[in-house]
Amino acid sequence: MSVDPMAYETQFFGFTPQTCMLRIYIAFQDYLFETMLVVEGVILKKLDDIPGCKISSSQIRKCTEKFLLFMKEHFDKLFAKMEEVLLQLVLNIPKNVLLPEDRVQEQYPCSKEEFQALQDELQQLRQQYRAEVALEQALLVELEEQKIVKAELEKTLQCFDELDNICREHGAGNFKESFAFLTQSCKKLQDVLKDVEEKSKKVKQHDQLM
Repeated sequence: MSVDPMAYETQFFGFTPQTCMLRIYIAFQDYLFETMLVVEGVILKKLDDIPGCKISSSQIRKCTEKFLLFMKEHFDKLFAKMEEVLLQLVLNIPKNVLLPEDRVQEQYPCSKEEFQALQDELQQLRQQYRAEVALEQALLVELEEQKIVKAELEKTLQCFDELDNICREHGAGNFKESFAFLTQSCKKLQDVLKDVEEKSKKVKQHDQLM
C-alpha cells in the first residue's frame, strides 16, 4: 500500500485513496475465497458421482488451499500494479489543479514568511484576548467588592442620619456639629492625658534622683 498521505486528494474525495484501495483489495480477496469454496463444493459433488473414487475431502481441501495460495500470490502482484495505476491516474489530483475552495489562495497568494507573520500576529491577538478576559474578570470582582462597600457606607450614612434626627429631637443641635465638637474634645482630652503622663514621668525621675 502507498504511504503517501495524499492530503489534497483526501480533501477532495472525502476519504483517503489508500483506504479506497484497501477496501477494494479486501473485497477482491473475499470474492476469491468465496469462489474457491464454490469450486471446492463442485469438485466434491462431482467426485461423489464417480464410482470407486478414492480421493478424500481432506485431499481436496489441501489442493484447494494450495491453489488458493497460488491465486493469492498472483492476485497480490496484479493488485499492486492496479493500485499504482489507480493512485496515479484515477485517484490523484495533478499538481496544477486547484480545488474551488482553495481558489482564494490563488487570488491572495501568501509566502511562508507572510504566513508565519500572520500566525505570530494571531498568537499575539490570542494572548491579548486572554489578558483582556482576565482583566475583565478582575474588574467584575472589584465591582462586586465596591458594591459591598457602597452598601456598607449607605448603612453607615443611614445610621448617622438617624443619630442626627435623634439629636434634633432631644435639642442637641446638629449631629454633625456635635460629633465634630466631640471629636475635638476627645483630642484635647488626649493631649491633656499625654501631658499628665509626661509630667508624672518627670516627677518619678526627680524622686529617684532624690
